[in-house]
Amino acid sequence: MRKYEVMYIIRPDVEQEAVQALVEKFNSIISNGGEVIKSDILGKRRLAYEINKLREGQYVLTQFSATAEVVNELDRVMKIADEVIRVLIVRDVA
Repeated sequence: MRKYEVMYIIRPDVEQEAVQALVEKFNSIISNGGEVIKSDILGKRRLAYEINKLREGQYVLTQFSATAEVVNELDRVMKIADEVIRVLIVRDVA
């Protein structure tokens, strides 16, 4: 298993309880074939540029270790979710 880091931005109009539920959903996908090391909700921040006519978003950063299959499934599910604006998954070199 390799270490990865995923940062995703959730729409600003999503309620805090729904954000928590979404984070738990994504963490459970990771836990099926990997391990969540650290998950932080960084809060609402201004975007560097407008995405889909939105200027703000709720940032979430998660560090985990998993297999490539889990990463592919996580990426697929995140891109389908309507609440998620952007997703970036990178392999952690440290």
